[in-house]
Amino acid sequence: MSEKFLSKYFGSSNSSKVDHYLDRGGYSEAKKIYKDKIEPEKLIEKVKDAHLRGLGGAGFATGVKWSFIPKESPKPKYLMVNCDEAEPGTFKDKHILLFDPHRLIEGILIACYAIQSHKCFIFIRGEYWEPYLSLKRAVEEAYKKGLLGKKVLGTDYNLEVVIHRGAGAYICGEESALLEAVEGRKGQPRLKPPFPAIEGLFGCPTIINNVETISYLPIVFELGAEKFRNLGTGRSGGVHLVSVSGHVKNPGVYEVPMGISLKEIIYKIAGGVRGGKALKAVVPGGISSPILTADEIDISYDFDSLNKAKTMMGSSAIMVMDEDTDIPEALLVATRFYAEESCGQCTPCREGCGWLYKILKRITSGAGRPEDLDNLIFIATNIAGNTICALGDAATMPVISYVTKFHDEFEAKIPIVCYA
Repeated sequence: MSEKFLSKYFGSSNSSKVDHYLDRGGYSEAKKIYKDKIEPEKLIEKVKDAHLRGLGGAGFATGVKWSFIPKESPKPKYLMVNCDEAEPGTFKDKHILLFDPHRLIEGILIACYAIQSHKCFIFIRGEYWEPYLSLKRAVEEAYKKGLLGKKVLGTDYNLEVVIHRGAGAYICGEESALLEAVEGRKGQPRLKPPFPAIEGLFGCPTIINNVETISYLPIVFELGAEKFRNLGTGRSGGVHLVSVSGHVKNPGVYEVPMGISLKEIIYKIAGGVRGGKALKAVVPGGISSPILTADEIDISYDFDSLNKAKTMMGSSAIMVMDEDTDIPEALLVATRFYAEESCGQCTPCREGCGWLYKILKRITSGAGRPEDLDNLIFIATNIAGNTICALGDAATMPVISYVTKFHDEFEAKIPIVCYA
């Protein structure tokens, strides 16, 4: 991928200003769609053909999700943009909100027209104060320019955008818990079905996509479905952003093609492990993804390849650990996070996440018991798949993979017990 492509789409200076975005061709794709009154079905088919997948974690085909909206429904249709981004290690949506919020707004214009929605909600995590201010300014600019509100882009189409700030709960990143929060209730996942596309916000058909997914829509329509698709690999089309952190020389947000090697991202793009130290492990998709050892990183970085390797791309948050990393301590941090963030609705998650954390705390303090490692695996496997939402699975995948792949490190922290 060329540097020209990188600089054209993300990271341009002052691109948070509407005039700068317009000067470099911004909103041109939305204008074509609204002025030419392109049929919504054709827009959906183009997004399907581009193989644009949900970039918030699940990787579900975006166009397919849009097609679930019941066209015959008399109810209002809503677009919900998920900017909770509370997965530890993830900060790419934050980058978009700070430096390219108008690309997100143009994507909203395209998505809303495709599903025939006249109201969009953006749910942003409460801790994102500066990104919120940047987004708020951009939305206000868009209203003043006639890009949002009544008679969008000089047409007879009306579109309102509402920003809703969250209150710091990780669970609200789950789409149905997010809907509950916007409706004014405690953020807890809903039982499915019905799915949001059928009965979502206020009981109306609702499409939920994350910030990055929506922000790539103008690029899909500018390049064309085939060209965008061919930038990626297999069922994962185009390019996407990765958040690289941990023990690398150059941490940051990078735009990479789907299918690039994880090894190349770490050693070529992020500069390799800092201090010349050896690589020990990599968390490839946010704290909830199963860990990879140093011998497992020569792998294509896309949804399907990582799934085959029994891990996941998730939120594209790559966390690098060098040779000095204490793996049990790293897992302790992860389990503490999930014990605190479980919403408490499901017994296996509510009780199990706390139990996992207590055992890890005992092990890392040097008071572990011989049965603790087996118990960690037993508890984790009994949480997974037995909860309303995926938080239970997210909490247990690290436990199973860390303990299995670095068993000796955990075992070394447990005192030898001598029986008389």
